[in-house]
Amino acid sequence: MKRKFALFLALMLIVSLSVFGCAEKVDDTEADKPAAEDTDTDTAKEDTEVQFITIATGGSAGAYFALGGTVARLLNENLDNVNASVQSTGASAVNSTLMGEGKIEVAFAMNDVVSYAFTGTELFTERGTFDNIRGIASLYPNFVQIITLKESGITEVEDMKGKRIGVGAPGSGTEVNARQILAAHGITYDDIDADFLSYAEAVEQMKNGAVDAAFLTSGIPNAAILDLATTRDVVIVPIRKEVIENVLAPEFPFYSPEAIPGGMYDEEEAVPTAAVTTIMITRAELSEELVYNITKTIFENLDDLANTHASGGKICLDKVRIAMPVPLHPGAEKFFSELGK
Repeated sequence: MKRKFALFLALMLIVSLSVFGCAEKVDDTEADKPAAEDTDTDTAKEDTEVQFITIATGGSAGAYFALGGTVARLLNENLDNVNASVQSTGASAVNSTLMGEGKIEVAFAMNDVVSYAFTGTELFTERGTFDNIRGIASLYPNFVQIITLKESGITEVEDMKGKRIGVGAPGSGTEVNARQILAAHGITYDDIDADFLSYAEAVEQMKNGAVDAAFLTSGIPNAAILDLATTRDVVIVPIRKEVIENVLAPEFPFYSPEAIPGGMYDEEEAVPTAAVTTIMITRAELSEELVYNITKTIFENLDDLANTHASGGKICLDKVRIAMPVPLHPGAEKFFSELGK
């Protein structure tokens, strides 16, 4: 009996150990399940995380703001998990600074100003070098428009010596254009009475007779010039092609010769002038996939941009690399390379 009882106890001990052992294995398996579920949840969160895209433009009445609004709409309609919005700014110099400081994701700007930001020159001598700026595409030309009134007697740039000239707002891209173009004609600010005025201020001062001529760099037609032309005889002062190609462009390669079509303002014939290029920029830190999708969305919907503003109709795939002063972002480069551009 003792042997049978001892055998029974041994058997019960073995059964108990087996049961507890399985229980431990089941508990371990169950304990692992929440961790696996958490991992899946984290991955799902990453896949659905909203990417906020701020598009810096210019004044609310300008082409940058109008086109930026259309780009934001296209991104929101065509890209999953993207929330794009437009920010009205002081345009090129401000946008280049915001981009360099990592505060925005996409911006419109003139190529000459972006060149200064990228190299830390001109307007950016004290601000420093923003070498994280990357290009998405060159878009359309901005024309340097030197305007005067017929009674001023100014018909060439050289005639502006000794005159009162609006050279653009302080720190603006237009002011740099004015200084460089005057220098290409052998004129410095010491040779003129330089007045640092915005577009609207320059036109108002011209109406009042306080300014003889003014520089405005923008797309065409410019609303301020159109307004002036409704009441006064406006003359567009030419910037000759030979000066641009032989004097201006060798030192500043972002300039190109263009012409303001006849009938744009009061001129019957086309007027030769210099142009810089509006480009779209982004930051090097953005992922290749995101910038590829942004670029793809924009260039697959060019009709929308053309319907938004006249300048949008000038955007085309054949000109996306023209006068680009910074490296293209790898995402944009990938998209254009796939199309052989």
